[in-house]
Amino acid sequence: MAVDRTVLITGTSSGIGLAAAVAAARAGFRVVATMRDPRRSGALLKAAEAAGVADRVEVARLDVTDAASVAECLASVLDRHGRLDAVVNNAGAGRVGTVERDGLAPVREVMEVNFFGVVEVTRAALPHLRATGGRVVTVTSVGGVVGQPFNEAYSAAKFAVEGFMESLAPVAATVGVAVSVVEPGAVASEFVASQGIDLPALLAAAGPYAPALDAYAARTRAAFDQAQTPEEAAETVVAALTADRPPFRLQTSERARAFVAAKLADLDGSAVQGLTSGWVA
Repeated sequence: MAVDRTVLITGTSSGIGLAAAVAAARAGFRVVATMRDPRRSGALLKAAEAAGVADRVEVARLDVTDAASVAECLASVLDRHGRLDAVVNNAGAGRVGTVERDGLAPVREVMEVNFFGVVEVTRAALPHLRATGGRVVTVTSVGGVVGQPFNEAYSAAKFAVEGFMESLAPVAATVGVAVSVVEPGAVASEFVASQGIDLPALLAAAGPYAPALDAYAARTRAAFDQAQTPEEAAETVVAALTADRPPFRLQTSERARAFVAAKLADLDGSAVQGLTSGWVA
């Protein structure tokens, strides 16, 4: 692949975004690795140096919740490189809780980053992607297909992203832009650690939901004991960037594929409810 192809990736200070930036550079892309605070770029730059691709990775500031920041970043990319061939929407925020106890503010905050941020970056990038016959790759989650207990805000935002992208895909294809979503399952990354979850405090605030939350936390710890690495998940992101005809929906592991398949074949919802009810019992 020619090195003059440019991809912009959001949320690259850690986790899947960091790994995807390095992997895309190794695949021959010129990578504009964006993050809200470029002072957190140390781990990315170190990984790029170790992989021998430091010359193909540049860091840029981008806050996906700020339309002016998005416009400024894209203008800079076009000014420096003259083209944009792909966007990877990866920036995201998690939330553990339940709406009766938490209220609406946390739901709005998560939607702003995980849904509206994705929409804004995609909207602003589309004219440039039309010019290059490019593609949009969005990292969603198996939680964007299967609603998960105590992840109401997170799953709602990821469901919204999946619906948005599934609706956009055939429209974008008419102007030469391919749209794909990548659905990771459990990934051992700083995304989980960065949520700053204080389980004792959450349990203390959970009221009548505390027993269910305690059961969910135990189940989730077990799931992350078997989590894949960010580098493994990033392989699927790069596959979506480089495939001749990328599918719309890709999972990052066999476990993720089996989980998503259970939902897509569940016409009345009983299979998923039977599964997730066991997580809080």
